[in-house]
Amino acid sequence: MVMSLLELRHVIESGLLPLTCRCTCDVNGDLTIELLDESSGTNLVIGGIPIASLQTSRDIANLIAQLRSEIARSTPGTKRSRA
Repeated sequence: MVMSLLELRHVIESGLLPLTCRCTCDVNGDLTIELLDESSGTNLVIGGIPIASLQTSRDIANLIAQLRSEIARSTPGTKRSRA
């Protein structure tokens, strides 16, 4: 089942709460995701994510996990654990 862009944006933005998140799509079908952690002031922009790569709920969940990891690495004073 193919998810509409509106549904995809909602899932990603909801999955990243309480961060402020804005997803936009360009004419090539690539997403740009802007994240803001208001508590730390950290702002992160990641672009060039092909919508075609987000076909399953697992794909979307993996993207959300990667974005959370990126914002955590970008946030000053964040404790980092080694896996």
